[in-house]
Amino acid sequence: MFSLPTNLKKIALFLERLPGIGQKTANRLAFFFLRLPEEDLQEFAENIRTLKQRTKLCQQCFNLTENNLCDICLDKNRDQTTVAVVETVIDLLSFENGNIYNGVYHVLHGKIDPLNHVGPDDLKVDELIKRIKDNNYQVESKIKEIILATSPDMEGEATAIYIKDQIKKIDENLKITRLAYGLPIGANLEYADYMTLKKALEGRGKL
Repeated sequence: MFSLPTNLKKIALFLERLPGIGQKTANRLAFFFLRLPEEDLQEFAENIRTLKQRTKLCQQCFNLTENNLCDICLDKNRDQTTVAVVETVIDLLSFENGNIYNGVYHVLHGKIDPLNHVGPDDLKVDELIKRIKDNNYQVESKIKEIILATSPDMEGEATAIYIKDQIKKIDENLKITRLAYGLPIGANLEYADYMTLKKALEGRGKL
């Protein structure tokens, strides 16, 4: 029975461990790497080898960066007074890809999930509170609004409530908002559950 060369097989087996990659796709990717020019393959291998060495967390918002501060935090054209609190860097990318938001971020790196043993101390919540406290002494860039952009599931809601309560303990006047949730574009009311309809009604706007 035919078997792939050992090195190629090891690469394919590793690729299978990646999210959303099955055996057939892993084999195709392994053969793709094999066909790459040596220069491209060496560059790719070097980027993989130094990935963890070069990648670190932004000291302010905990986005991924190669420097002490990420490009978003350093951008003077961004609204530094509005902070969107997101669960992951992937969520941050969703905002950035849509080009719909001009504020800055704070990445929690997770959400409160007791079933998986993830509590507030495992997230970047204390760092957010410290950021708000320290920012109170900034005049031009003082934080005016915190947007809680966590997921609309039970864990995301619990995380948003916890963060809101922690912020209120240090600044009762700071504006705290939550993303509106409701019907997506093109949705049919017939298939919407009651909680989605409830959120749509609560977040309705004037035409």
